[in-house]
Amino acid sequence: MTDKNSPAPTPVILVGVDLGGPHFDADLEELGLLAQTAGLVPVARITCKRRAPDAALFVGSGKADEIRFMAEQHGAVEVLFDQSLSPAQQRNLERHLGLPVNDRTLLILEIFAQRARSFEGKLQVELARLQYISTRLVRRWSHLERQRGGIGTRGGPGETQIELDRRMIGESIKRTKERLEKVKRQRNTQRRQRERRDTFNISLVGYTNAGKSTLFNALVKARAYAADQLFATLDTTTRQLYLGEAGRSVSLSDTVGFIRDLPHGLIDAFQATLQEAADADLLLHVVDAANPDYPEQLQEVLRVLGEIGAADVPQLLVFNKLDAIEAEQKPLNLLDTFELEGRQVTRVFLSARSGEGLPVLRQQLAALALAHAQPGEPGDGGPELAIEPV
Repeated sequence: MTDKNSPAPTPVILVGVDLGGPHFDADLEELGLLAQTAGLVPVARITCKRRAPDAALFVGSGKADEIRFMAEQHGAVEVLFDQSLSPAQQRNLERHLGLPVNDRTLLILEIFAQRARSFEGKLQVELARLQYISTRLVRRWSHLERQRGGIGTRGGPGETQIELDRRMIGESIKRTKERLEKVKRQRNTQRRQRERRDTFNISLVGYTNAGKSTLFNALVKARAYAADQLFATLDTTTRQLYLGEAGRSVSLSDTVGFIRDLPHGLIDAFQATLQEAADADLLLHVVDAANPDYPEQLQEVLRVLGEIGAADVPQLLVFNKLDAIEAEQKPLNLLDTFELEGRQVTRVFLSARSGEGLPVLRQQLAALALAHAQPGEPGDGGPELAIEPV
């Protein structure tokens, strides 16, 4: 039974343009999932091929007419593009279509804004949103109400509306950065305290919806939010994981999931959160083994890890969702090695939902935690972890 007070779902048209790149989604599956996560309902999908984007409308006038017709046919009230649009292209499309037009970047920002729970997470999202709209000055942002000069404002008769908007956004960006820097210092203090306790720090990383939070909950019996949707987790959660096999506890952190074409503003804004991965002793790289696109998703995670300075952190691959793999495709062994960027890395197959393979993962973590606790050469902080099956 539907809730009478809940808002009606927003019908949208999805548009993808094949420009010859490696990641074109012919079925717009991921964009559709993003739209649904944001509370939208895709009612039609349009794709086309171009050698290069049209400077004015991205898709050209003929295809824009087709989109307008399709929107009228299906009652769509918004159009979503899988690629990033320039401010001029967005404005031109809105005039041509007579509908709001948004792109993948804004959609991801909106989802992050809906999901952020911690004070730090909300600040990071706000900064990314402000940086995005600073080049667009779109009218659909309620917290940036347009106002003329008055008491407390420096805008006089000679200051245009767009200059007022730019100054307001610029001042908001400055304030948000200052507040975020303060939170970042507090997080660094907490991190140094953990380092002084000689804690073995493990961070869960992976493509969004790979099952990181489900695995996190299965390991530490926590109640981190886990759902079959994109970006279920945005705020880093850290718990102590006791490994009886090693006779000690380790620190385990659940982090935000990665996605292709993640807005650069979000990577910058979430630097403090993603720093958990860069400072970890071990990355548990969770992969959705049941997703046919997992090789591309795995490469995208590696790319982002490189951007945040975590490329050299040892990794243990966790191929999750074993319960969703067809019986004839399941591996013979739950533990093997996998070639990752020219080196062999340990891979564990498991199902975080059913628990199959979890004991194997715990054994691997226990062995690595014990290796980390062994004294190494003077001043080197212990031996380098050899991520091989143990």
